[in-house]
Amino acid sequence: MTKPMMDLRELVEKSADADLLRDMIGFAAERLMELEVGAKTGAGYHQKTPERKAQRNGYRERDWQTRAGNVELRIPKLRTGSYFPSFLEPRRAAEKALSAVIQEAYVHGVSTRSMDDLVQAMGGTGISKSQVSRLCEEIDERVDAFLTRPIDGEWPYLWIDATYLKVRQGGRIVSVAVTIAVGVNTDGRREVLGMSIGPSEAETFWTEFLRDLVRRGLCGVKLVISDAHEGIKASVARVLNTTWQRCRVHYLHARTDAFDLWNTYATEIAA
Repeated sequence: MTKPMMDLRELVEKSADADLLRDMIGFAAERLMELEVGAKTGAGYHQKTPERKAQRNGYRERDWQTRAGNVELRIPKLRTGSYFPSFLEPRRAAEKALSAVIQEAYVHGVSTRSMDDLVQAMGGTGISKSQVSRLCEEIDERVDAFLTRPIDGEWPYLWIDATYLKVRQGGRIVSVAVTIAVGVNTDGRREVLGMSIGPSEAETFWTEFLRDLVRRGLCGVKLVISDAHEGIKASVARVLNTTWQRCRVHYLHARTDAFDLWNTYATEIAA
């Protein structure tokens, strides 16, 4: 399977475009800016209160280079004073913490520890833990809506893959298999169709993963591409009853590993 050290972001980028994570980072950045501006002005957007210290005055655009690619930001402007997002400040670790929160949301929901890390990375900008907690709930809700949405239309081509990540469960750090399915529809559009986690890549897990895709509306699959995992091949035949093909990338990696192993063995024999 894929390398154990590959993180979720790399798995998604390898399987499809980075819009999946980039859009979520953009959403979270927008909400963080609104929270910061609310703390700075003393009032929320369109909120009438005697505690208001300043008025908003439109937006200015700025590109933000993140681990998921370029994010177009609309930074709020103030009529009096100025505002600059704390996560854009030099040497600030907020972007890394925010990316970690987004990735964690896809695996098992955002944890309290991640919220604490994000608040600390924001550098004490007046955003309370309860506000960040609400933001993380919104992220979880959007992720859940994405992963459980109906699958419309036909998807002739389906790529499925997995990687192993370390997560905290019941106070322990355990290794889980994170699977992802990427489809191409009849218009040639590529999209992440599903993601799930399980204790291992057993055939029963792959079978339930594919059945869930079918329950959500997956249809018209003519070809499934993956590595040569026996559980995948058996599940594809049982659930989708379609053609399976080995991924060339995995095949080339397997040949490269075998070639490297043979070279090492030959060198030891020659010595």
